[in-house]
Amino acid sequence: MLPVKSKYKIAKRLGPAVFEKTQSQKFALSQARSQRERRRGGRGGSDYGRQLLEKQKLRYTYGLSERQLSNYVAKAVGEASPTDALHAALEMRIDNAVYRAGFVSTRRAARQAVSHGHICINGRRTTTPSAALSVGDALTVREGSRKSPLFAHLSEPVEAAEARTPPAWLSVDAPLMKAEVTSMPTHDATDASLDYQTVFEFYSR
Repeated sequence: MLPVKSKYKIAKRLGPAVFEKTQSQKFALSQARSQRERRRGGRGGSDYGRQLLEKQKLRYTYGLSERQLSNYVAKAVGEASPTDALHAALEMRIDNAVYRAGFVSTRRAARQAVSHGHICINGRRTTTPSAALSVGDALTVREGSRKSPLFAHLSEPVEAAEARTPPAWLSVDAPLMKAEVTSMPTHDATDASLDYQTVFEFYSR
C-alpha cells in the first residue's frame, strides 16, 4: 500500500489519472503550475524518458507489477491490433470491472474487495483480482457481503452529478449489486490519457 504522500509524488510525475484520489481540481491546478515552471526551465526529455513515463503511467493506473504489465504487453504484440488487445486485457480484469461498475470508488479498493472474497463471477466466489472476464459473465457482490459498509452506497439514491457512468461494455444494476459484461472493451483513439503505442515502444527497445 502506497502512503498518500507517495501517491501525490507519483501523480505529479505521471499525471493525476493514475490514482483516483488525485483527480481533483486542487491537484490539477498544482500540476498545471508545475508544468509551466518546467517549460520555463526549458527541460526536455529523451525518447527513453518519455517511454518510461508512459509505461509507469499505465502500470500505476491499473495497479500492476512490472512483470504483470510486461506479460500483458508480450501477449498483445502478437494480436492483429496490439493496442486494442492490451486495452481489452487490462479493462477485463475483474478488479477493474468492479471499479468500472461503480461497486467501489478506487481500483485499489476493488482489488481488496475481490481478494477478500466479496465478489462473485457467475455466482461463484472469486479471490483473484487479475482473473480475466469474458463477454456474458455476470459480476455480483456476494450475498453475505451486501450489508458491508463497503457497498452501502449502492443501495442509496445517488445525485446525477455524482453518479459514475459505467463503460459501454458493462450493464450495471447498482441496487441489485450486479453487472454484466455485454461486449468487449474498445479503445478510444481520441483518449489521450494513456499512450499505448509509446508503452509498446518502451518494451521493444
